[in-house]
Amino acid sequence: MVSASGAFLPVGAVTLGVGMGIYHWVEGLSWSDAFLNAAMLLGGMGPVDPIHTLLGKWLIGAYALLAGLVVLVLAGVMLSPVMHHVLGRLNVEDEP
Repeated sequence: MVSASGAFLPVGAVTLGVGMGIYHWVEGLSWSDAFLNAAMLLGGMGPVDPIHTLLGKWLIGAYALLAGLVVLVLAGVMLSPVMHHVLGRLNVEDEP
C-alpha cells in the first residue's frame, strides 16, 4: 500500500494544485481560500465560495469531474493490495 500511495499521491497533489490555480487566477481568491475550495471539491464536499465568472464556472466544472476521477483512481490503487490480501485469505481463485 505504501508503494502504491507513494506512486499516486503526486497525482493528487498536482490535481489539488490545478484546482488552486483555477480558483486563484480565474476567480481571484486568496491562496488559502483557493486551497479550501479545491480541497473540498477533491474530497467530494463541493465548493465553499460562489463562482462569479463564466470561465470560472466552466473550468471549475471540468476540475470537479477531474477531481472525482482522480479520487476514484487513488482509492482503487490504494485499496487493491488490501483486496488482493483479503481474497487470498479467503482462497478465492480465478475461474478459467
